[in-house]
This record gives sequence, C-alpha cells and structure tokens, in this order.
Amino acid sequence: MYLSISTTHNPATDLGFLLHKHPDRVHETELSFGKAHLFYPEATAVRCEAVLLLEIDPVGLVRGRGSAEGMVDQYVNDRPYAASSFLSVALNRSVKTAMNGISKDRPELAAAPMPLEARISPLPVRGGEALVRRLFEPLGWTVRAGPVPGPDGEASPRYLALTLSGTARLSALLNHIYVLVPVLDDDKHYWVGEDEVAKLLARGEGWLGDHPAQELIVRRYLGHRRSLARQALARLVPEEAAEETGPERAASHEEVLEAPIRLHDQRLATVAAALQANGARVVADLGCGEGRLLSLLARERWVERLIGVDASTRDLERAQRRLKLDQPGGPPEGRITLLHGALTYRDRRWAEADAAALVEVIEHLDPDRLPALTRIVFAEARPRLVVVTTPNADYNVLFPTLGVGSFRHADHRFEWSRAEFRAWAAAVADAHGYAAEFGDIGPADAEHGAPSQMAVFTRTA
Repeated sequence: MYLSISTTHNPATDLGFLLHKHPDRVHETELSFGKAHLFYPEATAVRCEAVLLLEIDPVGLVRGRGSAEGMVDQYVNDRPYAASSFLSVALNRSVKTAMNGISKDRPELAAAPMPLEARISPLPVRGGEALVRRLFEPLGWTVRAGPVPGPDGEASPRYLALTLSGTARLSALLNHIYVLVPVLDDDKHYWVGEDEVAKLLARGEGWLGDHPAQELIVRRYLGHRRSLARQALARLVPEEAAEETGPERAASHEEVLEAPIRLHDQRLATVAAALQANGARVVADLGCGEGRLLSLLARERWVERLIGVDASTRDLERAQRRLKLDQPGGPPEGRITLLHGALTYRDRRWAEADAAALVEVIEHLDPDRLPALTRIVFAEARPRLVVVTTPNADYNVLFPTLGVGSFRHADHRFEWSRAEFRAWAAAVADAHGYAAEFGDIGPADAEHGAPSQMAVFTRTA
C-alpha cells in the first residue's frame, strides 16, 4: 500500500522538518505485521514529496494477526496490498510527532497551513466515490478519485486511487487519513476495544465533533461495536452542543461562508504560532467564546496557564464542557481558568497574563465602545504581547453568497479593510508603547488580500 504526501510550500523541503525525517535518507520502521519505508522521490525547494510504502508480511497475518476467517480467506485477501488500518498504524508509528503537530525546531511551521497533496492507492472503499467525498470534502479537501485497474485490466468498484489537495496543517491531513482510511475500508485488522475510543477522540479532536457524517465515522471506526460507539458519541456531545443554533448563535452564516477554506482552523493555528514564537507563557483569551483557542493551546507544553474571558455565560458553559474542566481526563486544577466578564471594564483577574489574544472580537463591539477595550487592554493591563485578528473587508467580494455591503456575521458592528485595520493598529501602538506587525490568515488573493488579518503587538515601553 502506498501513501504520498507532497507540497509546493516555499521552501518545499520544510516538509522534512514537519515529518522529522531527513529527505536524504530512507527511513524504516519495524512493525508487528511488516515494515514501513519512508523516502523522498523528490526534495527540492519548489516541490517535496514523501512516500510511505508499507510492506506487509502475509504469512504473519495468517498466523493470527489478521482478521480474515476461513482457510481460503486467510490466504486470498487484499490485506497485504490495500490501504487499511495497517496504514493508520504505520502512520502513527512512523510520523507520530508530525501527527501531533509538533516541530521542535520550527514550531511556527507546524502550526501554519500549507498547500498539500496526498495520494493513496489502492484504497478499498465500501460506499464508492460518493462516500469518499462525503467524508473528506467537509474537511476542506478537494477530492479526485478514480478506479484502480485489476489484473485483467478491468477496474474494480471496490478499489480507488485517491488524491486529496488543499491548504491545511500537515497534522490535520495526517489525522484525517489516520481516522478515515479504516472507516472507508470498514474493517480493522485488530480487535477493537475501549482504548480505540480514546484514539478516535484524540485524532478527531477539532473536526470530528463538527463532521456531518460523525455517526457513520464513529460506528465504522469502532468496528460497529454499539457500546463503544455510544460512548464515543456521548463524549462528543459538548462539541455538538457548541454548534446548536439559537438567537445568540448567529455565527452560522459566517461559518458557512468560511468553511470551504477552513479559515477558522487556520486562524487559530496562526494565532497559536504567534503566541509561541513570542514566548507567551500565561495567555488570556479575551472573548474566548466556546473555548476553541483554549482547547488548542491546552495541548501545548509551552503554555503554563490559560485564562478565558467572555460575557456570555452560555458560551463559558460550553467552553467548560469542551475543556473537560473538573472532569476525569481534564487539565490539572488551576491550569485553565474561565472568567465571566466584559472586556470594556478593568478586570484584575487576568492581569497576570503576559499575552492576550482577541480572535475575531473587536468587530463585535460598537465603534464607540472600541476605545474602552483598547484602554483596558493596552493602557491598563498592558500585557507584553497582544494578538488581534479581524475579518478583511476587502476580501468579502470573493464570497459568492455575501451581498454587497453585507457583513459576514449578523452581530458584526463593522468590518475593516486592510488599510483601516492597519491605521487603527498603528495608532494604538503609538499611543500605548507597542510595536505592531501585520500578517495574513488564509489563502491570499492578489487584489483583495487574505480573508482574515492579524496584528501582533509587542510592548516596547
């Protein structure tokens, strides 16, 4: 079975840093059922490709490691050749650090999205191309799938050659493949026990709770064991509850607009990278909402403490469930604190933070209230680092379903162009002793820029 991952990121050889595998070597990993070989057919600054080739020991499968039943099935089956749960195990063993989104030498690289393409062949699919699209397209991937010719030259509907392309973090791609390949195959080569629930939730964190085919994924991944599926779905309930619609949940239109480019995930990853690159240790997420950024940062060892502040008690309740505060398996007591409060009033409870993040927050304030927030953050609290993101209004014309002059979110009070945002940030920095650096979030258009924009303020006085 064959998996190829390539990128045209500049320089493309950064892929080697993320995979923790040097392009000049062939890397081998011994497995209980065979051997995994990872090598680079191409490694230039323009394009880099890494291939994971899995060599299965068919005799070992017959001796008790396989799931086939019956004498004929033991010797005549596709397990040594077709992508399956064997590939998922090989990924976890060969590139586990990359799957966890960790790069010791280049942490900002691990957190940043890049253009990626993955090819898997042959891929057994119980459900055909329609199921492949149903699983991968909601995650933002462009799917190309075609039949794989058999020995007689005729294509089998059971096997496909799959190509996924898109812009995302490498760790996201690896985790999507890890979970969804055995789901498509609808089989596993080992006994599925309770530990598989933990694996599924860990590798599905950040995307499985929102996936429209969630139940199918859970059921197939857990080998159709109903008790385990119920357990997994129950633990995903906080994710589902966070997506409920209601009078105060008017963000759905914005989420639908931005979903095809996975902007929310890219935004959080970019903010996390900026915080880490600037040495943040105690982070206050101001306007934390349902705790998505806090959940991402909670997995990072470089973060010592996290403080979430929001005016919505309902969102704070959702954040508490998402973060599993005061629950088994949750963070240590005192590492994460959630506070109910308004950002336009001084609050000493988060004054210890050396970094603050306002992710898509300022545009929800009336313009005449924005100076109060600016004063509280930059003049009163004065953290060493402040990261602010907001939509780029210049980009709105590229959303085909967004009317002229409309905002992405019904609760937005304004949406700034790039020039307006930079002018505001420069004025804030000058007035309060900060330096401001600017960055883009999401795929950039030559004329209209990126869909979201970011300012990183560092205190100079």
